[in-house]
Amino acid sequence: MKHKLLILLLICSISTFAQKKSYYLFTSFRDNGQDGLHLALSKGGHNWQALKGDQSFLKPQINHPDNLMRDPDIKQGPDGTFHMVWTISWNGDNGKIIGYAHSKDLINWSAQKAIPVMENEPGLVRNVWAPELFYDNTQKDWIIFWSSTIKGKFEEDTTNLSEDKYNHRFYYVRTKDFQTFSETRLFYDPGFNCIDATLLEDKGKFYLFLKDERLKPAKKNLRFAVCDTPAGPFRNLSESFSGSWVEGPSAIKIGKYYYVYFDHYTKPHYYGAYRSTDLKSWEDVSSTISFPKGMRHGSIIKITRKQAKKLENAVN
Repeated sequence: MKHKLLILLLICSISTFAQKKSYYLFTSFRDNGQDGLHLALSKGGHNWQALKGDQSFLKPQINHPDNLMRDPDIKQGPDGTFHMVWTISWNGDNGKIIGYAHSKDLINWSAQKAIPVMENEPGLVRNVWAPELFYDNTQKDWIIFWSSTIKGKFEEDTTNLSEDKYNHRFYYVRTKDFQTFSETRLFYDPGFNCIDATLLEDKGKFYLFLKDERLKPAKKNLRFAVCDTPAGPFRNLSESFSGSWVEGPSAIKIGKYYYVYFDHYTKPHYYGAYRSTDLKSWEDVSSTISFPKGMRHGSIIKITRKQAKKLENAVN
C-alpha cells in the first residue's frame, strides 16, 4: 500500500511539473512587416516552430500611410495581460508614433492604436524604430523605449553617422495604463549611433543590449550596458560580443545561460544566437538553433504550457 501511495505521489508530481513547464514564444515579422505578427514556439530555446502555419496572428490596422507591423515586442503584465508595441513606419513627417494593442490570450487582440511618443518633440523626428516594453516592478508602471534620429541632435558626431545620415539615440516614456504617458526623455546615449535596445533583468541588475549602428568604420554589432534600475543611468558599456551585420537582439536567461538572439540581416540572412554563463565569454550557438524561414526582428518571452497549447491549436 505504501509503495502504491509513493507511486501515485510520484505520478502527481511529474504531472504537476509537466503542467508548469515553461515554453518560449518568439514574436517576429516577415518581409517588410506588411502582414503583421508572426509567432514561433520552443520548449528549450533552440528549435523554434512557426505557429499557425507561419501565417499572421494579427494584421496591422492603424490608419497610417505605411501601416506596417515591424519589430513586434510583447510583454506580459502583472495582471496577465499581454501588451504589444511595434514599428509602424520607416520614416516621414508622421514618424512620431508607434503601434499598440493588448490581449489576454495572444490570439484575440484589442483594437490597435497609435501612441504618439514623440509628438511633443519640437525638432524633426525622422523615425521611431523598434519600440520595446519593460514593466518596472518598483514604480508599478511600464517603460516604453525606442530609437530615433532627431534633426539637429547629435549631428556633431559626424564620424558615427550611418546610412542616410541617421544618428539614433534611445528615448523613453512611462505609463501605467497605455492611455496617459510621461514626458519623453533620453533613455541612453552611448556616444554613438545606436538602435534596437532590449532589457534583461537578472539578480537585481538590468542589462541593456543594443546594436552599435556605426558605419565608418563598420561596427554593426551587439554590445550591452548595465544599471541598477530599468530606466538608467546605464554604465560599463561592454565591447562587442558579436560579429558584424547583426541586429534586433532579444535576450533571455534559460537555465545557467544568457541567450542573445539576433537577426543577421545581410547575406546569408539567418537568425542565430550567442550565449554566455557570465556575460564575459560568449559563444556563437547559431548552428544548433533553427528558426522559421524568413524570420525577422522580434522578441522572446516565457509562457505556460496551457498558453502554448492554445496557440498550437490556433487556426485561421
